[in-house]
Amino acid sequence: MSNSVCPEPVRVVRHPDGVVEVRLDDPGRGNALDLATAEALRDTTARVAADPGGAVLLRATGGTFCVGGDLRAFAGLGEGTGAYVHAVATAAHAAIQTLHELPVPVVTAVRGAAAGGGVGLALVGDIVLAARSARFRLAYTDVGLTPDCGASWFLPRLVGPRLAADLILTNRVLTGDDAERWGLVSRSVDDEELDASAHRTAAGLAAGAGDALRAAKGLLRGSGGSALGSHLAEEARQIAALADGPEAQERMASFLAARGRARTGDSPLRLGEPESVS
Repeated sequence: MSNSVCPEPVRVVRHPDGVVEVRLDDPGRGNALDLATAEALRDTTARVAADPGGAVLLRATGGTFCVGGDLRAFAGLGEGTGAYVHAVATAAHAAIQTLHELPVPVVTAVRGAAAGGGVGLALVGDIVLAARSARFRLAYTDVGLTPDCGASWFLPRLVGPRLAADLILTNRVLTGDDAERWGLVSRSVDDEELDASAHRTAAGLAAGAGDALRAAKGLLRGSGGSALGSHLAEEARQIAALADGPEAQERMASFLAARGRARTGDSPLRLGEPESVS
């Protein structure tokens, strides 16, 4: 039986097989990142880093992985928007950095929407499994913002600069199968198999040659170019500066108003259109 610790809206579940599960657990909000959730994720991942077991599994409760930053929390703050967005990004970035630097393998399981900052959070895994129904969409420029949560650092390294630009600038929606073809994820699986497959993958790694796996991961991390930490700091600066400007605030307000009309049947809801982005 698993031993659970519940720092809502993020939970840690320590499994007997050595898998330490970090679970986003606010499905009613699409696991959106407001300041409280971002700080909970930061604090939870810091605790996990102190004792990461043999492998870490990052997944979410419900039908949505993470819709990104909570635009409802961002909107209406006026001149305080940038400071709030910077605080959210900084807390989320601390979690991304911690997960990226864990010495043990990290497996991510993505179901439903991964939008905005949810994309960066999904891609932090060493092995990323996506349900075929998963939907990946950056969405930042639609609301006048720039990427955060490492999206503009991970994507060029995974798919190359040309395809990364396509995803970031056009907000193209990728399914789980598309994401596998593009190289965003390790593999896509049937929806009903996602949780079992992700846990089986993490358990296999936890039972593997721990010293060799840690050393191999260290080699992979050392083969990149610019440091993730400095890039995350620049992402936070850029998105906060734009969030304080009139264009982003107008676009966020228009976006939320359109979503409100869609929910009352006044306008169509487009596939992959998240309520959150950071």
